[in-house]
Amino acid sequence: MTGLERPGASATGLEQLGPFFPGSRIGMLLLHGLAGTPAEMKNVAKKLNGYGFTVLCPLLAGHCATEKELVATTRHDWAASAAAALEALRARTDAVFVGGLSAGAVLSLHLALQAPESIRGLALYSTTLRWDGWSITKLRFLLPLWLRLPVIGRRYRFREVHPYGIMNEKLRRRLHTRMQEGHAAEAGLIATPGVSLRELWRLVDKVKKRLHEIRLPSLLVHARNDDIADLRNALYVLNRLGGPAELMLLDRSYHMITVDQERDKVGDATALYCAARLSDAEKAELARAASRELPAAMPAESIGKSAGKRRGAFAALRGHGPERGAAPDPAWRIRKTFGFAPAQADPPEEMSSPGPPRPAPVRRSAVIRRTEPDVD
Repeated sequence: MTGLERPGASATGLEQLGPFFPGSRIGMLLLHGLAGTPAEMKNVAKKLNGYGFTVLCPLLAGHCATEKELVATTRHDWAASAAAALEALRARTDAVFVGGLSAGAVLSLHLALQAPESIRGLALYSTTLRWDGWSITKLRFLLPLWLRLPVIGRRYRFREVHPYGIMNEKLRRRLHTRMQEGHAAEAGLIATPGVSLRELWRLVDKVKKRLHEIRLPSLLVHARNDDIADLRNALYVLNRLGGPAELMLLDRSYHMITVDQERDKVGDATALYCAARLSDAEKAELARAASRELPAAMPAESIGKSAGKRRGAFAALRGHGPERGAAPDPAWRIRKTFGFAPAQADPPEEMSSPGPPRPAPVRRSAVIRRTEPDVD
């Protein structure tokens, strides 16, 4: 499609719901984030389509337009957009996986609660339950109270700051310029209305209470140094899902992992994870539509079979960590929790960023596997 159609357009077909990439009878639904755009999912979508998946990146209600249009919608409208796209994709495919970025990951979890029989598995990218990354102000705990104020809450706009979720400096400059120029369909809004943020948090509260009911296999992908949503978000979900789950950690990306410099790794890992949950006949169907072969193995090393009990994982997060005032060091948290000392490697040239100090990257990303749900 050449442009984005508004949800509810008179024309029919998956192409009218958002960027669509036809392939096999195995489908993938990719949901963008709050105040975002389907364009942020297109890199991963094209990668998955190359492996044979039929991919749909629907436009959620109220997005890719003005703040006024976004504020006019609620969490129910966004969920309805996602549910309609799922049903449309199911009509064309035999099996559907659902994935999402940031708030899109929360919507994916919501879909899994509403229609588990329609979904084969989940891919959760930079899952955002709380905005608590290192670029977010330390006064963020006041934001819920601020948003409840009658007048101020309606006028408040959460404006992202450097590095805008992207580690790659060249890409960051280009997207930030497009946002400032008002190209919402390409780069999303430069600020998130407080009213919409409250709607997201209401959806988060609803999903968190029922995570244990989700028994679908789930792949979580999160940046160690996510500037918007701390690694705690992914660990929280990993330890509470009711089914098998894996967490893949990235070292050369920030929050927008589907557009940052490890986007190909995200696509490869997603394709491998989903393909492993297909029957032999479905794998053959996927291969017939593919233009490239699947990678031989997950592009990461395993650092453990289990994320540990809930208390153990979060005890590390509460323990003695970096010095007060120092930048977050998620690599330390992994060492503390799992006794794993990451190998050291020289940072790649494109990994320069004026953000806070970061631990040296490992040679490959880490995967945490939890094959059984935790029991309180």
